[in-house]
Amino acid sequence: MTIDPSRLETLLERIAGALERASPAGRGAADLAAADAFVWHAGEARLDAVPAVSRVDLDLLKGIDRQRDILLENTRRFAAGLPANNALLWGARGMGKSSLVKAVHGAINAETPRALALVEIHREDIPTLPPLLGVLRASRRRFVLFCDDLSFDQQDTSYKSLKAVLEGGIEGRPANVVFYATSNRRHLMPRDMIDNERSTAINPAEAVEEKVSLSDRFGLWLGFHNLDQDTYFAIVSGYAKHYRFKLPEEQLKAEANEWSITRGSRSGRVAWQFIQDLAGRLGTRLG
Repeated sequence: MTIDPSRLETLLERIAGALERASPAGRGAADLAAADAFVWHAGEARLDAVPAVSRVDLDLLKGIDRQRDILLENTRRFAAGLPANNALLWGARGMGKSSLVKAVHGAINAETPRALALVEIHREDIPTLPPLLGVLRASRRRFVLFCDDLSFDQQDTSYKSLKAVLEGGIEGRPANVVFYATSNRRHLMPRDMIDNERSTAINPAEAVEEKVSLSDRFGLWLGFHNLDQDTYFAIVSGYAKHYRFKLPEEQLKAEANEWSITRGSRSGRVAWQFIQDLAGRLGTRLG
């Protein structure tokens, strides 16, 4: 039986189109000019655009001035095509680590529209970094690759993939990508994990060195520590002024102090939660 060449060509084009749509690589090759932020879905090798990033203004982040200035300058150099370091933001919970990354991204793009794209990768998807970097490497855009709450447990070996990707692999980190991570742990490993290596390894020093050397791949270590009362009140006052709450300062401080006591801590997150509660009671929208 003879097949009409024009029909055969049409059939082959349909088959090729179906295969391309089914290909994980095809799904991963997203339109990286479509947005300024994306989320990586490792299971489908897909980047989804984020229309609006949930962030606060950089000026509202109080008590972390030094960390803000260092990260902002590092990111500004990177956006300008200059050398820049990977950054690890570590320390106390609720101190604005992830908020700072998103705020800096927003501030840079406010200075130079579309200068940077923010790409979020979840901690459990770290082993899929190589294919993600392959997608980003092919783009002309510059990317801040962001992993929130990064840490590794006793049986987790995916930290080795991250070590290779950050600096040690054959290809290395693409010139158009910088990696920012937040963690409650300075060395990304729990203390008992490091102690266990010291007590059980044949060569304790070498075993511990392998575990903690991951954090050395970050050129910037920015520490975040618990707030004192004055800084906590400064954060609350900054939010109250920004949203134009009409409340006597002494009453604001008293209520903010009571809120922190009920939570058992003072942090940027606690201050923001108080502001949300206060705004609700005052009938004020925060949008």
